[in-house]
Amino acid sequence: MELLYKVFLYIHILSVIASIGPFFILFPIVKKLRTADGAEMDAHLATFRFIVWLAKHAGHVLVGSGILLVIFGPWTWDTPWLLATLFILFCSLFFLARAFSPTLRKFNEEEPDKYMLADKLKKAVWIYIILLLIMLWFMVVKPYLW
Repeated sequence: MELLYKVFLYIHILSVIASIGPFFILFPIVKKLRTADGAEMDAHLATFRFIVWLAKHAGHVLVGSGILLVIFGPWTWDTPWLLATLFILFCSLFFLARAFSPTLRKFNEEEPDKYMLADKLKKAVWIYIILLLIMLWFMVVKPYLW
């Protein structure tokens, strides 16, 4: 049982890396979106969409492995740091659903304000990274909250 827990923990950690890491690649892409046109802009938008897609699916693995860690590990569902993490997770899911796709679609409109859209994407990336890092902090530190 201990080996199984360690395997789930390893999968969980890998999925955290896949969920957070790729978002840091987006900053130079957002910068290039301000001036890109045509095929170059399409390539940057495709990369952006792929990274969001990757993070979303890594998040599915993250949640699944997290559930298995609670089932097979020493933690219970009423553990305060776990409840706080779940709350932030649900907030981040709503944020992720609305933060990127609508803005990315606006780049395909006629005469898009690329600077405004790029700034909006940059802000959304930072907010999402901060939400992910807060959840990571809860997972690593496991603070006593109440």
